[in-house]
Amino acid sequence: MRAFEMQDRKDTKMTAELINGKDIAARVRQQVAAGVQARREQGLRAPGLAVVLVGNDPASQVYVGSKRKACEEAGILSLSYDLPADTSQEALEALVDELNENPAVDGILVQLPLPEHLDADPILVKIRPDKDVDGFHPFNIGRLVQRRPELRPCTPAGIITLLDSVGTPYKGQHAVIVGASNIVGRPMAMELLLKGATVTITHRFTKDLAKFVGEADIVIAAAGKPGLVKGEWIKPGATVIDVGINRMEDGKLKGDIEFEPAAERAAYITPVPGGVGPMTIATLLENTLFSANELHQD
Repeated sequence: MRAFEMQDRKDTKMTAELINGKDIAARVRQQVAAGVQARREQGLRAPGLAVVLVGNDPASQVYVGSKRKACEEAGILSLSYDLPADTSQEALEALVDELNENPAVDGILVQLPLPEHLDADPILVKIRPDKDVDGFHPFNIGRLVQRRPELRPCTPAGIITLLDSVGTPYKGQHAVIVGASNIVGRPMAMELLLKGATVTITHRFTKDLAKFVGEADIVIAAAGKPGLVKGEWIKPGATVIDVGINRMEDGKLKGDIEFEPAAERAAYITPVPGGVGPMTIATLLENTLFSANELHQD
């Protein structure tokens, strides 16, 4: 049952349907694998993704390992560049220049965060827009703002896939985004505007966050603060997407939304983990295939 069909049930306790990001991401990855196989049958090379990891941050190593494994399973050529933590700004920029000119590379991903002595901004801008499969380059963000997207930021685009999977109606719906980061919040607003939703972005200076969340048909929390959004704030029948992945002292992962009370009120909700995370990697693969098929075509 969709959210707009449940507005007259505000006093009824509900149990939300889980949006299973693992299953949806698996289907997307299968579609990418089929697309890669179709290229090979046409005599074209496999798409290539270069993944650059600087240093030995444990979380980054796990993320990079997952991305490389996903590439291999989809038939995408994974090129690994593991650099020491003391790599200089000049050396990293030189590597990006080299990858920009490598015809076997359709996508370049520099894993963040970088060591403190490195400046990520000029690195990300140096990546050629047609190889920016993370979707962070100002050129690609600008295309999204102008309603002409090509390579879209992975997490927001993946969230749209999740919302589409449950038939989310966008037009006439109020979407509230908690968090205004360049990686999720701001491009997420553009994605939702493209779909016809009315969008509000909240941030650390927003007064009365509960009021905005309580008015939302679609809630997307991406603030990086565990339990920031209280379950009692959720509008009955809303669709709730939790981007937060916060590791607690006991080692468990917790989202930005109080899951159990939110699930009693929402129509649909993503779990943490197993919600948005798998879709981010699946969308990265989609972007790499898109780059090979539409932007390079060799």
